[in-house]
Amino acid sequence: MPEKVEITGVELLLSEPARVDMKWVGNDDLINQLKAAWMIVDKEDLPLNPRILGKPGVGKTTLAYAAGRRLEKDVYMFQCTMDTRPEDLLISPVIASDTKIAYVASSLVSAMIKGGVCLLDEGNRMSEKSWASLAPLMDKRRYVESIIAGIRIYAHPEFRLCVTMNADSSTYEIPEYIQSRLQPKIYIDFPNKVDELKILKYNLPYASEEILEYCVDFLQNAHIHDEPYT
Repeated sequence: MPEKVEITGVELLLSEPARVDMKWVGNDDLINQLKAAWMIVDKEDLPLNPRILGKPGVGKTTLAYAAGRRLEKDVYMFQCTMDTRPEDLLISPVIASDTKIAYVASSLVSAMIKGGVCLLDEGNRMSEKSWASLAPLMDKRRYVESIIAGIRIYAHPEFRLCVTMNADSSTYEIPEYIQSRLQPKIYIDFPNKVDELKILKYNLPYASEEILEYCVDFLQNAHIHDEPYT
């Protein structure tokens, strides 16, 4: 059964955190950059909201998930699309089994309430209207307002936010007032030969060394010539 919480007299059904087999293999400097962005040094300090940038397939989602798990936090993942509406990001009404209206908290709101990490995946596929609903969350106010449920939800002090963005043409331009809130930028490029071999060994433990070496050479050449292989 979904966990239930009550906020200002309104009962919310919380979403479950992601439970996936994602392990970061390779450059730990990127993990440390994320952890540093989320770190606070004083009770009055606020965590940053990093955005991870890079081409499709370089491991942006894996990096964010792995960083959250290394901090022993639950990670909630929300897949952004061009059709994402503000209510999709916050709270959605559904018909419950007793024909009454029930309010379901999104992955983002569930992470806010539980003090987990929320990963907004491919955030630059969302429109400005959707981003505008998150503006108060990403500054000192640290809250969102649901028009549908008629409540304001404040983020748990341990809540952390991260956004991944693809570098391709099928995306929206992010408004400047949102970009200023999504800092720092963490860039991921394709891994070098040593790290790529480690990644293949982790994901293909049954493959022979010869095959893995051949694949790594192929992929490294593909990266050099900007071919879409990862």
